[in-house]
Amino acid sequence: MSLTAGSLLLAGCGSSASSPGLINVVGAESQYGDVLAQIGGDYVHVTSVISNPSTDPHNYEASPSIARAIAGARLIVQNGAGYDVFMNQLESASAGSSRTVLSVATLTHQVASSNPHLWYSPATLPLVASVVARDLAAIAPAHAAYFAARETSFAAAWRAVSAAIASARQRLAGRAVATTEPVGDFLLNAMGLRNLTPYRFQADVMNGIDPAPQDLVTQRALLTGHAVSALCFNAQVSSPVTVSLRSLALDHHVALVALYETLPRGLHVQTWMLDEVNAVVAALTRGTSTTRLP
Repeated sequence: MSLTAGSLLLAGCGSSASSPGLINVVGAESQYGDVLAQIGGDYVHVTSVISNPSTDPHNYEASPSIARAIAGARLIVQNGAGYDVFMNQLESASAGSSRTVLSVATLTHQVASSNPHLWYSPATLPLVASVVARDLAAIAPAHAAYFAARETSFAAAWRAVSAAIASARQRLAGRAVATTEPVGDFLLNAMGLRNLTPYRFQADVMNGIDPAPQDLVTQRALLTGHAVSALCFNAQVSSPVTVSLRSLALDHHVALVALYETLPRGLHVQTWMLDEVNAVVAALTRGTSTTRLP
């Protein structure tokens, strides 16, 4: 299903001032910015804070332009769960603003989740789209029907993702994979796959900590012993450990699957998630590696 963003202004860190009459909205991550753009269409000016799929989101430092965008925003969508704490700091600098802040972690009851990559849970982004439509309607009641119609279109496009996940689960449930960190764990679980990598190892890599030697031994054995059919890795973060594991996987004919933390350029969240599902399926059914998305 084709997706159109409408005549919107979707910007990253270099966001320019919005046109008169547009609602200023901010997505802490580009995936949430895309949801805002899809729902708000002609009536929003979107700033996506973390928007470069070639950089590590954990190392983000806010610019003055981003601080200004947050100060002037009527609606902000941020991940929460400790993933984008810089947003709280920037928001507190303009605490008197009459803005609405949507925390996805709070919305999905995952505030204390050890895995903050909440957008990979198949139910998350459609729920965010629904709440965004409601919040935009509260800000601009005259356009409520417009926002509701675009949320309906969003949900219709998401059905392709749901169908792909259901099909993969039917075909591949119980198959084993390994990961470098928990970026796509929610999606892999929804597909019925078994992630054999110890969570302590995943969390250490995610947090930039050297994994425990025994966990590294376990991870390497999964690849050399062909206990898994694919290694899913964070395409935006690399370290000597993850680089060596990717090489080890290829040496032992274990397919690689690139998972992204932020929306790849040129994609909508629906096409992004569909591409990720298809990449996992290709790895498990044909041994095909996907080391980057288009």
